[in-house]
Amino acid sequence: MESSKPQDPRIEQILNLIMEFAYGNLNARETPSDNYDQIDGIIGGLNMLGEELQASTVSKDFLESIINSMNDALLIVDTDFIIERINPATKTLLGFEKDEIVGESIQIFFQESPVLQRMLFETLPKSGVMESTELQCISKNQESIPVQSSVFSIRDNVSNIILKYIFTLHDIRNRKRKEDELKIAAATFNTDQGILITDSEPRIIRVNQAFQKITGYSPEEVMGKNPSIISSHRHDNAFYKSLWKTLHRTGRWEGEIWNRRKNGQIYPEWLTITAIKNSDNQTTQYVAIFSDITKRKEAEEEIKNLAFYDALTSLPNRRLFLDRFHLALSQSERSKKFGAIIFMDLDKFKGLNDMMGHEYGDLLLIEVAKRISKNLRHMDTVARFGGDEFVILIEEISTDSTETLQKISLIAEKIRTSLEAPYKLKDYTYSSSSSIGVCLYCGNEKSEGELLKSADMAMYQAKESGRNTIRFFDPVMQAAVEKRALLEFRLKNALENNQFRLFYQIQVDRSGHPIGAEALVRWNEPTLGLILPEQFIHIAEESSIILELGRWVIDTACAQLANWSNNDKMKHLSLSVNISARQFSFFNFVEEIKFVLKKYSINASRLKLELTEHILLHNVNEVIDKMHALRELGVKLSIDDFGTGYSSLSYLKKLPINQLKIDKTFIQDVTTNPNDAIMVKTMISLGDNFHLDVIAEGVETKEQLAFLIDNGCLATQGFLFGTPITIEEFEKQFNK
Repeated sequence: MESSKPQDPRIEQILNLIMEFAYGNLNARETPSDNYDQIDGIIGGLNMLGEELQASTVSKDFLESIINSMNDALLIVDTDFIIERINPATKTLLGFEKDEIVGESIQIFFQESPVLQRMLFETLPKSGVMESTELQCISKNQESIPVQSSVFSIRDNVSNIILKYIFTLHDIRNRKRKEDELKIAAATFNTDQGILITDSEPRIIRVNQAFQKITGYSPEEVMGKNPSIISSHRHDNAFYKSLWKTLHRTGRWEGEIWNRRKNGQIYPEWLTITAIKNSDNQTTQYVAIFSDITKRKEAEEEIKNLAFYDALTSLPNRRLFLDRFHLALSQSERSKKFGAIIFMDLDKFKGLNDMMGHEYGDLLLIEVAKRISKNLRHMDTVARFGGDEFVILIEEISTDSTETLQKISLIAEKIRTSLEAPYKLKDYTYSSSSSIGVCLYCGNEKSEGELLKSADMAMYQAKESGRNTIRFFDPVMQAAVEKRALLEFRLKNALENNQFRLFYQIQVDRSGHPIGAEALVRWNEPTLGLILPEQFIHIAEESSIILELGRWVIDTACAQLANWSNNDKMKHLSLSVNISARQFSFFNFVEEIKFVLKKYSINASRLKLELTEHILLHNVNEVIDKMHALRELGVKLSIDDFGTGYSSLSYLKKLPINQLKIDKTFIQDVTTNPNDAIMVKTMISLGDNFHLDVIAEGVETKEQLAFLIDNGCLATQGFLFGTPITIEEFEKQFNK
């Protein structure tokens, strides 16, 4: 109940001041120093009111309620800093009951510090006031609590002597925690890892110093831009689609990615992207943290090289080779294609090491590795097994064992020949050779170990045969290889020994009258007898022999045309000569034809060159230019084996040819197979539409001939009219 005694107006001022202080509106920083006297005087008046204040019960209670309801701790101490009174907030903050600390020095719960000592023994005795200061308090349970403390004094109103001090303690643990979090965040932002923050668009809104160091872009250059500014464009749309899908689903994506620096250099980085969401679970920012892992990748590559590659030659080692061999066997099982293992060893390598030292031996091994690699396809593997042993894996050759044998023989021989050439080792020229063993495989019936052992055994057979040679593990294959090698050896001497012959097969028009012949080469080998082209032409094709043989055939054919020019019964005949793709591609082929025409003074139109469609597989424009040049000489051109290769209407339109020659494979069943019949009719019609002569080869029956004549074929050739025969037999038919 209110007292009837009027309230002293100074009480209201004190209440206002305490309320302002309690809510932080009055402190030493915000209050000019010349107002301290007024404050002290007012508070000092509280002490001088004495009984009047006690008599003003309502005002006292009101003041007490304000002090007791303050959130900050308030302590009143005497000039010796002995605690006289505390408010409830003091217990809440420090845990002490009133009777536990009243009468004790205020220093019992302040952590000893130079700041506290200056405040108690220098600042307060002089000014009676301490500006807001951070101090550490010790709670009852020994917890260190940071506080913001302010102190002002209650003075005697007359003598101005300090009577009391009022301490206020504001708990700043939350503020300090936030400050620490900000410091940690700032320290994290200044890490060596690049940090990029975007809004939800996303547009870059902040980057750290490491971002600039790694990418080369300054903050000003990327602000507001899409992070794709550093994209390397190495990853496809599917990669980024998967990234965003994961990020939207889980709020996080982590992985390896390639990006681009400002200078254009592409580098690998480990990237973590985190989506920052608000209280409504909506993404507001993306934080990307990344590290340049170039050095790590280089280290990984180095470790990989040490684990899987030979340190000297940089070739795969045994471990990597066996891994690839295992996969190759599985692939062969699926494709049914043959492959091969070539096991090779350098002859007398130990002698080089003993004579010149291991440094020269190492140089030789490096050069050997280079030479072997040059003779292989990109998909093939050559490995160093140790010492002077090298193993080569040739994959996916052919489904035909004979063809595989031929191709692998050629590869092995190329390698053997290349290793036979002299080596320049520093200032020393060294000649070496190799012994090579070969083992074919198809499927995975045999293990890698078994196949390697077989190739190794074949290699030792090569060494026992005198070194610098090739041996196949399979005895049957070995015999086939030896036969081929023998043919190739004898083929090289066949021209010099005048062993080739031209046989002639007659060509007739639709009335059966002779119009010409095809010149077909035969090899009359003294020991093996007469050898047909299919047994030796492919060997000649794989070496330079075909060029010499081709020149001989053309020269002999033109000489024969010159002879026929003097025979009234034969001077109208034309002569067809087959030209290999390698021969036709020779740089001065046209000049060679021009020379031989002039040499024998023959009518060029009587010479017909038969070209296979395979000639058109490479350098089409160059082929067409040569064909035009030949046509300008007057030479006739025919496409041989038409329909079996890469026939194209666009080619037929461009090619300056005179004739299409239908392959015998279509003629064989033309009267029994409707599909072959349609094909032949189409080819004849095609030739007619392009104004080309059409000749069919392989005609053996009257029924086949009747079909061809009925469908407009102009000329034919085959056993029905005559087999290939010698020039003597051929000319006898015309001179009867």
